[in-house]
Amino acid sequence: MAQLWGGRFTKETDQLVYNFNASISFDQKFYRQDIRGSIAHVTMLAAAGILTDDEKDRIIDGLNGILRDVENGSLEITMEYEDIHSFVEANLIDRIGDVGKKLHTGRSRNDQVALDMRLYTRDEIIEIRSLVIDLLEVLHKLMKEHVGTYMPGFTHLQKAQPITFAHHIGAYMEMFKRDYGRLNDIYNRMNYCPLGAGALAGTTYPLDRDLTAKLLDFEGPTLNSMDSVADRDYVIELLAALSTIMMHLSRFSEEIIIWNSNEYQFVELDDAYSTGSSIMPQKKNPDIAELVRGKTGRVYGSLMSLLTTMKGIPLAYNKDMQEDKELTFDAIDTVKGCISLFTGMISTMHLNEEVMKKSAMNGFTNATDAADYLVNHGVPFRDAHGIVGQLVLYCLDKNISLEQMSLEEYKAISPIFENDIYEAISLDTCVGKRNTIGAPGPDAMQKVLDINEAFLKQIKEG
Repeated sequence: MAQLWGGRFTKETDQLVYNFNASISFDQKFYRQDIRGSIAHVTMLAAAGILTDDEKDRIIDGLNGILRDVENGSLEITMEYEDIHSFVEANLIDRIGDVGKKLHTGRSRNDQVALDMRLYTRDEIIEIRSLVIDLLEVLHKLMKEHVGTYMPGFTHLQKAQPITFAHHIGAYMEMFKRDYGRLNDIYNRMNYCPLGAGALAGTTYPLDRDLTAKLLDFEGPTLNSMDSVADRDYVIELLAALSTIMMHLSRFSEEIIIWNSNEYQFVELDDAYSTGSSIMPQKKNPDIAELVRGKTGRVYGSLMSLLTTMKGIPLAYNKDMQEDKELTFDAIDTVKGCISLFTGMISTMHLNEEVMKKSAMNGFTNATDAADYLVNHGVPFRDAHGIVGQLVLYCLDKNISLEQMSLEEYKAISPIFENDIYEAISLDTCVGKRNTIGAPGPDAMQKVLDINEAFLKQIKEG
């Protein structure tokens, strides 16, 4: 058992207790962050006169050698070590001797693991942001291509008003733009360095925490040593943001599953993102969309688990907090996989535009425009609403649409109607005249596309 402690103990830890306590099976993910943090720490110790330059150089060379050997496979991280910190330190001492024992000067495992978790989380946020940008670019491309692709808009899963596919996709564009913003907010709020906090009360060594923070690209040091080691707010915030991303992906997946069904046939998923049935040869199942929808609960579970773990922990560090890692690792890996696969799925799916347009023409999606026609001819809206309700009942009884009614049939219900009613309820008019910002009309949509174009350019350059 390779441990960083033991002088106070008179006998070996029970093997079951050791195994239960150990974290090497999962915190080995931190090896890059742990070594990077250690290099910054000894650089600062030398600058502060606590280590000599020779000691610093020997330690850094040893640490870089461990990193190189782990990455080329010649050094294996094994279960004989309690955690990643003991693995790095024990191997360093084996390689460079007693000078390696000075690595931990002015440092506790508490602030060390707090640093590793921040560095890891920060690195992962950068990767997730990149995946969200890829998704936003695909959504923006679909919007540009389908400004004139008509489809029904829904409320309560009932046809409501005609819109365009660009307008529908634009709703998800806004959701994922907010997700990108949330990731930025979390990055900026968490970007402070806990190293130097010690176990909870700092240290008597003259550490230069500003230098350590600068070496690790943080905005500065954390300002309370107890909070430094006890804080996992940034992890909870990230899990909440990832849960929101998954909620958005799940809602979109649900719609794709519906659109892909035999009853709708709005879209057809590419073979690469579909599977078949083991018994029914005709089947083409939207498994990726279903798995994304299903994995949403898994990410929610990580958030709720960590919230529950943290809710009763007194200051400062407690071993309960070790539970944050597996939950966070799993949620991050799940979300990264889901975003990547979802982006590929929607970028390759085929739209059945004529089916979508025909669906928009049925189901009385233009009923509101018929009411607006009457209002524009001096009829109070409440009366117009009732008149159009009678039109719909008439059409249902005759099994026809509003477009198929004759002018005589219109006039029998209200003499206000004239021949221009047909133009007023056409899809081109219903959609094209809705040009207040955020609406599906082409002028409004172009303004939004321009805004999104500038947004994407800014985040890719920034």
